[in-house]
Amino acid sequence: MNLSKETNRKFRPEIEGLRAIAALLVAVYHIWLGNVSGGVDVFFVVSGFLITTSLLNMYERTGKVDGIEFLLKLGKRLFPIAFAVLAFVIITSFYFLPQTEWVTIIKEVAASLIYVENWQLASNSVNYLAQNNAASPVQHFWAMSTQFQFYVIWTLVLLIVIGIAKKLNKNIRVLFFYTLIGMFIVSIGYSVYMTDVNQPWAYFDTFARVWEFAAGGILSLVIAHISFNKWTSVVAGWLGLVGLVTCGLLLQVGTVFPGYAALWPVMCAVLILIAGNRGGQFGVHHLLSVKPLVKFGGISYGFYLWHWPLLVLYYNITGNQTVSVLHGLLIIGLAIVVSYATTNLVEKPIRNRKIQSKSKLALILLGIAIPVMVLNGSWTYYVKDTQAASASVEITNTDYPGAEAMEPGKEFSTDEPFMPTVLQAKDEVPESYGDGCHQGMEESEVIMCEYGDVEDPEYTIALVGGSHSAHWLAPLKIYANNNDIKILNYTRSACRFSSESYRLTTKLDQETCAEWNETVMDKLIEKQPDLVFTPADATEWEGIPEGYVDQWRKLNKHDINVFALKDNPRAEFDIPTCIDKNGPNAEECTTKNDLEDLSDEVDQLNLDNVYYADLTDKFCNEDECKPIIGNVLVYQDGHHLTRTYAKTLAPYVGEEVSEALNHFYDE
Repeated sequence: MNLSKETNRKFRPEIEGLRAIAALLVAVYHIWLGNVSGGVDVFFVVSGFLITTSLLNMYERTGKVDGIEFLLKLGKRLFPIAFAVLAFVIITSFYFLPQTEWVTIIKEVAASLIYVENWQLASNSVNYLAQNNAASPVQHFWAMSTQFQFYVIWTLVLLIVIGIAKKLNKNIRVLFFYTLIGMFIVSIGYSVYMTDVNQPWAYFDTFARVWEFAAGGILSLVIAHISFNKWTSVVAGWLGLVGLVTCGLLLQVGTVFPGYAALWPVMCAVLILIAGNRGGQFGVHHLLSVKPLVKFGGISYGFYLWHWPLLVLYYNITGNQTVSVLHGLLIIGLAIVVSYATTNLVEKPIRNRKIQSKSKLALILLGIAIPVMVLNGSWTYYVKDTQAASASVEITNTDYPGAEAMEPGKEFSTDEPFMPTVLQAKDEVPESYGDGCHQGMEESEVIMCEYGDVEDPEYTIALVGGSHSAHWLAPLKIYANNNDIKILNYTRSACRFSSESYRLTTKLDQETCAEWNETVMDKLIEKQPDLVFTPADATEWEGIPEGYVDQWRKLNKHDINVFALKDNPRAEFDIPTCIDKNGPNAEECTTKNDLEDLSDEVDQLNLDNVYYADLTDKFCNEDECKPIIGNVLVYQDGHHLTRTYAKTLAPYVGEEVSEALNHFYDE
């Protein structure tokens, strides 16, 4: 194969125009359509195309590839605007975004600063509690992180290929071509597989995206040998552009990306790059090369970085759920203005500065990062200091009765600040989470931990199910410690004690949850607990799910009794965030009490091993459910209890559990 180097390296304005179209598509879809546009995939292909050309030209010009120098020069171009945006995000988030989002933003800014934001988001995708987080103003840095990781990977791969080629006396371009073909095949196969079993993870996984960069790299090696005639170029170019613009409209790509669906925008970009300027007066390059698009292409990187935090700020400042056409155009216009300003005032002075010393350049880039590090570090300190100050406030039953306040005639001071604060809310998780006793999503291994009286218990209670079982550990543990009870904890995120899958979005999660349930059932049959404590329903549905009943019937066959507790009320919004925005007494943060009594439905099951309990009156009066009860914040998100409020439920949980034990064992 002859892959001689391409000597014609002239500026291709249509590539700048393509970048401009891709950036605008990303913004338009983010602002108005809420769907994946395919624009980021175009960035990946173009990056693969240009960086492969740049690295090979460096080697053929100098006889070596200085990876450190190459990456430092990329940093000189990429870091100034990126770090300016991160600094802007920190400052504006502190003043305008809810405190409930601060910790998440701090973590994501840190991840973005070192270009691992994609892995931070991938990790959140398998963290059940993190899935309720609002989109952060730096979430879009996942693409920049993936791209920078690609630069590192490409440099290392080329260095390895050069070493092998020299040792075997092979043509470097040919060997690199076959290497990229192999990477393309392996990566796209992995991408299709991972998208099928775990799409949220695959979306942010660098290795599920490598094939997109490889497509651009392969094209850069063979494009000089592809000869489209005039009319073929016209058709290919326009087909690519029309396909790109309509990608997100014609394909419901949000839940199937990257996988095979990403072939659409990738191939569109490839067609446009191949068509080039060969289409004559009817070629797509005439449109892509118009001066406004080319100019915009020059600031498209900054535009991509700026448009998203401006959009997030818009939502938080206005309180709007959607963006009007006028407001959307204003956001785009503002993003263009600040992109132009930061490109010319921040990026270019640093990028155009002649710096020969690598160590000096590294110090300059570190200097650019220091303000972001200081701002983020100071914010972190402020958050921890505020949390510590709140935690030091003594909570007494008199001032903070919690659930006891729902009893008629209960008096307490309403002048006390509610606890936990909204800053503390996200950390108010069950004790089992910190103990390593709560299994995470997409895991099938059963973790069992013991609490309470583990030496000589009078009764053994198994706490079984998902996160809505786990948050009952706090009151159950208080009861157990006072009544010679041992607790066996079997919980897993997003996996209910059921024979059927509910609300599981990935195939992997469905499979592992089913395996987890089978194993838990075997463990329960082996341990023979006196009670299995588990939710009776899920309040987002009507009635008792059949999958729950199946499990209760299986336990009945083995003479194991069930304590089925009605699920707590749920909201369709994040309650601490609502309180932070609207105040603790805002009607917007109160939900209606439309919960149904399941006692008749339980009786109709004719299962003698099921005891049904309902504590709805400790969350709601006849009409509504308050987010703060007895000066205690009830929820850490929209439906999980804070550990503090759960503890105030201990007397009522204990009373019901005692009734159940008496019912089953004293008759």
